[in-house]
Amino acid sequence: MTAAGHTRSLQDLVDATPDLVAHLYNDTPGPHSRVRSDLSPVPAEFTNWRDEQRAWRETAILFDQSHHMPELYVKGPDALALLSRIGVNSLANLTPGMAKQFIGCNSRGQMIGDCVLYDLGDQTYELVSSMPLLNWVEYHAQTGDWDVTTERDNNTSDNPTGRRLKFRFQLDGPTASEIFDEVVDGETPEIRFFRTARVTIAGVEVLVLRHGMAGHKGVEISGPYEHSETVRAAILAAGAAHGLRQGGTKAYFSTLYEQAWVAYPLPAVYTGDDLRGYREWLPADGWEGKFSIAGSFVSSNVEDYYVTPYDLGYGHIVKFDHDFIGREALERVAENPPRRKVTLVWEKEDVLRVFGSLLDPGVPYKYIELPVADYGNMVQRDEVRTLDGRLVGLSTYTGYSSNERKILSLGLLDTEHATIGDQVTLLWGEPDGGSRKPRVERHQQILVRATVAPAPYASTVQQMMRSSVGGRSAAQ
Repeated sequence: MTAAGHTRSLQDLVDATPDLVAHLYNDTPGPHSRVRSDLSPVPAEFTNWRDEQRAWRETAILFDQSHHMPELYVKGPDALALLSRIGVNSLANLTPGMAKQFIGCNSRGQMIGDCVLYDLGDQTYELVSSMPLLNWVEYHAQTGDWDVTTERDNNTSDNPTGRRLKFRFQLDGPTASEIFDEVVDGETPEIRFFRTARVTIAGVEVLVLRHGMAGHKGVEISGPYEHSETVRAAILAAGAAHGLRQGGTKAYFSTLYEQAWVAYPLPAVYTGDDLRGYREWLPADGWEGKFSIAGSFVSSNVEDYYVTPYDLGYGHIVKFDHDFIGREALERVAENPPRRKVTLVWEKEDVLRVFGSLLDPGVPYKYIELPVADYGNMVQRDEVRTLDGRLVGLSTYTGYSSNERKILSLGLLDTEHATIGDQVTLLWGEPDGGSRKPRVERHQQILVRATVAPAPYASTVQQMMRSSVGGRSAAQ
């Protein structure tokens, strides 16, 4: 019996599936609300995604994150020790009022997931997002000799209570700091990057994290779910004079390729005898059993879809000052990281060929959906080759940026072929006319030229990530 009380485990699914990759590639629905509007009450667009994209560059945007991200609370005398054993990053300096990007790996240094970790004080920690990583933490809490308790608050579509414990809003853009100053009751504290503070908005106490998604002085605001509409109304009223827009799910998930975050890598849990007990604990119908793979890269070995923190640009986060799961493997990877994360800027002429095929007779090229062009559910992998045809990496999230007026994707390239300014080719579309996924139409493949660029690509992300917000007194 699995921890969730299901009679069929992920291990049962793996044992009963002759070709696991083919199953994930063709037959799974995908667990995330990004391409399944039935899983979230947040609308796809409040106005239109073009103006909503431009808002985070020109004025301000308010995103509602209350429904798509699961959360896990870990509390007790051993909570920090448990998290330190799992996390590749050092928690030695974690204190109340701080947050960290938290990364967990298997014993081979392959990523299970990453999330945001809050230190709430009183030996209590909150982990936000990444269902696979939250499952991994809860598994160790339940099966290990740790003096901790856990509490889950799953995303809305997986939440048996029918409601969340907290609302969560993201306020971002060049005027976000001014809006934040105006909406806070009384004095506005200065909040440094990835630090938190408690403030009051419209009489409601909320927790604020200095965390930008779009490269400006953004804040993530969370509080009791029953007060979400009170806080939202206050923010919208304060933002009216500053060009604030609400952002729907289309715009929200299109921030990924501007900020260069590779969300939800395929969790590296489907193989390895040491993980058999974990797979027996996981339910077959959980997220791990529903992930949907897509793209021109197809391998019969599921491990070819695994990544390490170094592949995703997290090498600076990995710290060898403590004993954690996967340490020995990552020490070897750190000596010579094989891949580097970059942005791929698609050639305009080739993009126009793809769209032009929609107006010609015959089978068109794979449609580039706007603003987010992935046709799996979180795990898109397209082949990237040199101009003479050598495979040098994979492309992940793809889409259109109104701010850059370009089609962009995130690339994980072999280090020796990740030189900024180089040109590569990307194979767009799936082989044999496409997979059985309902979202994939019959299509042809096409080689698209792309230029290797920095990640993140947006200059505002590079320039403003680590500035502070707030610091206005009530008298100002």
